[in-house]
Amino acid sequence: MAKEIAKTTGGHTSPFERIKRVNDAGMEFWSSRDFSEVLSYGDYRNFEGVIEKAKMACFNSGYRLEDHFVDITDMIEIGKGGQRPVKTVLLSRYACYLVIQNADPNKEIVAQGQTYFAIQTRRQELTDERIEEDRRFLLREEVRRHNVQLADAAKNAGVIEPIDYAIFQNHGYMGLYGGLKQEDIHQRKGLKKSQKILDHMGSTELAANLFRATQAEEKLRRDQIKGKTAANRTHHEVGAKVRQTIQELGGTMPEELPVVESIKKIVTKQRKRFGKAATPAKKKSE
Repeated sequence: MAKEIAKTTGGHTSPFERIKRVNDAGMEFWSSRDFSEVLSYGDYRNFEGVIEKAKMACFNSGYRLEDHFVDITDMIEIGKGGQRPVKTVLLSRYACYLVIQNADPNKEIVAQGQTYFAIQTRRQELTDERIEEDRRFLLREEVRRHNVQLADAAKNAGVIEPIDYAIFQNHGYMGLYGGLKQEDIHQRKGLKKSQKILDHMGSTELAANLFRATQAEEKLRRDQIKGKTAANRTHHEVGAKVRQTIQELGGTMPEELPVVESIKKIVTKQRKRFGKAATPAKKKSE
């Protein structure tokens, strides 16, 4: 969140919408000073206690405080053109939702705010869900396409028989998933044998596997790898390198990422939204 802001105006009837601010990146947020005034807290020091309770709720929910509560020093006018610095907190929409839940319930405006932010937060959740679904849909198709190309590169390296290709794929998974084979990942994530791992990955996990597949294919071709053993070793090394990168960036290891609903359900939703053209052709390859 940036300090340079512009209040939104216009025909909005909600007082919470009128005090909403937007930074240069298009991110919306609220000033705790404005918020306290709308909620009729005459003494800002009383409102600071509400913010602290909201921060605790945010922390207990597993969210990063700095993503939703940003402490800044703001300048306010004190008359005769003078200004003085005051502590202010910039609040995300989620932070506002937590603040309003911890505000004085006897205030009528608080009840209005609880309704407003509950509705707006749910709308944002639905939007985020739609974005994640679209991202998964596109990434799943990319993984499918690049797995075909990876299979071709492996074949050129000498991985011919289906059993050999299954072993080759397992080496990639073992590198990326810390030694876990495909069946191990199934068990760890509670998937049935009939369920494909890739169909139940979120966008983050799919992206990691897409990177593994593209880099393994390129390395097999670029280094002109020959022989099943060398191909397996290459795939494992690439998977391990992707895992190392995730670790260095502080990301969650892929085996720890949650299982999500089948991509087939998203395909059904996409079909309803865009027609049959959105439905991918069925292929044997993952």
